[in-house]
Amino acid sequence: MPQVELTELTLSELETALAAAGLERYRARQIFQWVYRRGVTDFTAMTDLPGAQRETLAGRFRISTLPVARRDVSEDGTEKFLLALQDGRHVESVFIPRTPHQTFCVSTQVGCAMGCAFCLTATMGLVRNLTPGEIVGQVRVLAGALELRDSRFNVVFMGMGEPLHNYDATMAAVRILADDHGFAVHPRRITLSTVGLVPAIERLAGEDVMPRLAVSLHAPTDEQRAALVPVNRKYPIAEIIEACRRFPLVRRGRITFEYVLLAGVNDSPDDARRLAALVRDLHVKVNLIPLNPAAGIPFERPSDERIDAFAGALAERGVTVMVRKSRGRDIRAACGQLAVEGTKRSAAQRLADAIR
Repeated sequence: MPQVELTELTLSELETALAAAGLERYRARQIFQWVYRRGVTDFTAMTDLPGAQRETLAGRFRISTLPVARRDVSEDGTEKFLLALQDGRHVESVFIPRTPHQTFCVSTQVGCAMGCAFCLTATMGLVRNLTPGEIVGQVRVLAGALELRDSRFNVVFMGMGEPLHNYDATMAAVRILADDHGFAVHPRRITLSTVGLVPAIERLAGEDVMPRLAVSLHAPTDEQRAALVPVNRKYPIAEIIEACRRFPLVRRGRITFEYVLLAGVNDSPDDARRLAALVRDLHVKVNLIPLNPAAGIPFERPSDERIDAFAGALAERGVTVMVRKSRGRDIRAACGQLAVEGTKRSAAQRLADAIR
């Protein structure tokens, strides 16, 4: 009988697997604490389990850890980890200190199928989805390497890939991260970013364990957005806004709208006014993200004056706005800069060239 990868299982799934192996279901809580809270991957070291059970577990299960292929440290303290997957692929994860809390930015796919014109990950295309164990495994590696298992940290699903395009694995990872017997990351400290896959947003609205929602908007009109985010042709802005309007929020909660500022493309005073009108009746915060330039991305970062003017125009109209400080640009770890394999040019980039 092949061994089961234990890190792919939620707590309830592990309870079921243990029962099938003739072990008590409550042992799953002990195992979760060993693996996630203490970083132990050797069953023989799980000393509160009977010796015979440890032998049974070692025979039926395995606990894999993603090897660190490379670790880069930015001048601002940001760290980027290149992690090896069992099939020879690689994925990138980022640690962002003092944001104001410690934050882990993790990936949900190798590459991405969404084709956003300003994102380096899009040049890879979609290579494959990550499994729940590979997604949570990034947090396990970073928490261990940075000695943060006993600290509070945030987790943002803003690395490589579209989380809602890999819905089941992403949500299984959220449940593992949030479980009280594991990392116990409160769902309000977990943020899931999406380009706006409306049916998946609606599905997310019904989840028992619900992370914060961030929507990558990037333009106030469908014409602009379709040129930057091709999926807008299937799920236009009005449908996304309506899905956000129906999305349940915790007390004092807000949906975040992410907006990458591109010089001469979506950063005009008219764009700011249209964006403010679009979100005026929603509980939202707008995160302005000045473009992090990268080779192969056919756009430029606006001037600081242009960025400040755009933010000011939103604030004057009552929109809560924040300009995100770029972190880790010198090690290509900033927003939109993650890419590890392939040089395929996306359709979105060809469209971007056409509108310049």
